[in-house]
Amino acid sequence: MSTSDLPNPPATDFVRELVRHDGAQGTFGGRVQTRFPPEPNGYLHIGHAKAICIDFGLAAEFGGRCNLRLDDTNPETESEAFVRGIVEDLAWLGFAPPEPILYASDYFEQIYQWAEHLIERGLAYVDDQDGDTISAQRGGYGKPGVESPYRNRSAEENLDLFRRMRAGEFADGSRVLRAKIDMQHENMQLRDPVMYRIRRSHHFRTGDQWSIYPTYDWAHGQSDAIEGVTHSLCTLEFDSHRPLYDWYLEQLPLPGDKPRQTEFARLELTHTVTSKRKLAALVAEGTVDGWDDPRLPTLRGLRRRGYPASAIRDFCSYIGVSRTNSRHDIELLEYFVRTELNRTALRRMVVLRPIRLVIDNWPTNADGTPVVEWCEVTNNPENPADGVRLVPFTGELFIEQEDFSENPPPQFFRLAPGREVRLRAAFFVKYASHHTDSSGAVTEVHCTYDPETRGGNAPDGRKVKTTLHWVSAAHAVDVRAALYDRLFTTKAPGDATGDPFDELNPASLELLTDCKAEPIIGDTPSGTVVQFERLGYFAHDPRTPLLFHRTVGLRDEWANIQKRSAK
Repeated sequence: MSTSDLPNPPATDFVRELVRHDGAQGTFGGRVQTRFPPEPNGYLHIGHAKAICIDFGLAAEFGGRCNLRLDDTNPETESEAFVRGIVEDLAWLGFAPPEPILYASDYFEQIYQWAEHLIERGLAYVDDQDGDTISAQRGGYGKPGVESPYRNRSAEENLDLFRRMRAGEFADGSRVLRAKIDMQHENMQLRDPVMYRIRRSHHFRTGDQWSIYPTYDWAHGQSDAIEGVTHSLCTLEFDSHRPLYDWYLEQLPLPGDKPRQTEFARLELTHTVTSKRKLAALVAEGTVDGWDDPRLPTLRGLRRRGYPASAIRDFCSYIGVSRTNSRHDIELLEYFVRTELNRTALRRMVVLRPIRLVIDNWPTNADGTPVVEWCEVTNNPENPADGVRLVPFTGELFIEQEDFSENPPPQFFRLAPGREVRLRAAFFVKYASHHTDSSGAVTEVHCTYDPETRGGNAPDGRKVKTTLHWVSAAHAVDVRAALYDRLFTTKAPGDATGDPFDELNPASLELLTDCKAEPIIGDTPSGTVVQFERLGYFAHDPRTPLLFHRTVGLRDEWANIQKRSAK
């Protein structure tokens, strides 16, 4: 399946149309400013990649600016290490944020002063009730809310209590500051939401300066306003939060224009989860090997697995911006990865599960040592500029176990008794015999070669049905290969059972430790992806020499899905 077979992505979308309309109307003075506001309590994942492409891409397209602002309002779970990781992942994806990097904590004092402003206007109050009671009193859809007995405290009493909360006089969780809006509102977000909680937690930037911390809903819109954001782009789960976002901004003496929040569909993939809480649990429980485990949808994991940043950007561009949540097939993402790697990755010969192939009539030198032939092999047929390499060929080779069958099934065209096959860029070889061990497993295959077929072509014009890859036993480099299956067995983890961890795939990783590779594989830079011929694309691990992660296979599974859907 080629890119021409894919439907063209939409030339525009509702977000871009909104920005164009604002520009034509002179809204925000023609400015376009967005922001990407992750919480530094984990690493970025594929869902963030879509938001990044929208936030940074939109600003660039309209000559604007996109800030990176860390939403560091929850000190218990946040760290400088996560901040560094987020900055690194952004740069790798191709969106280096402008300086300076911003933080919600930069605005804690201004946001606090605005909270006092609401208290003075009778629009916020201190509530002495615990969290469970407040939650129960909010009611539910079709169920009325119950006003707090502290709702009608005077502004003077509320201001005194709030300042004492800041001073650290009260125990954690003993009081909160709530906005005074409408406990009967049909939108639950407007039923007197919490603005501040008491938390004596060390903050990685502000230290122990604060004993109260703002909630996301209170800090977010105000941070947007302080920075001069024009278009605050969020995923659809914040749709019901927009009236609260607007209510806060309408009550405050803002320094400039009021930003506008707009929501778009988040990115979900089959066979995976993108909840940072669930990803953190996978890491903490040892189900995966850290945040950069190649089975995870984190950008660190995808990078380690060998996904090109350009392929992720192309995928995000293709799926576009919509108002409806949907789950995309992970095979579509892999299609973009495979398309990019087919164009750029050099080819190499590696045998994952080796058996020895002995050429009985291979010539020897005068001293009895086997002759070494050097076969010219194309590095990348998709790009002639990548040239060729010379690969050593001798009388003892390794081939894949699955490339030989002593009792071949129908449609098996590889090496078998009575069969002749081509060895890639080398010679035709014909079966002679084979050896087995006590269990009956094949351990060694013998054949003869035709010296007239050098380069893999027969001068008499005879044809063979299969070309096999191989590695010279005398020159082989030992490598390890990690093969991956889906981390979750179902397309929508958790939808059927309620718990995605019930659907973890126990066979999601297979580590092969006795693979054989042609010598040049040792020169592969860490992090580089090469194609193991006939096997797939593999990335050289950035930390462990000669460990390769299978990025994607060669088969276009997305095309098969499309064919089945068309029936």
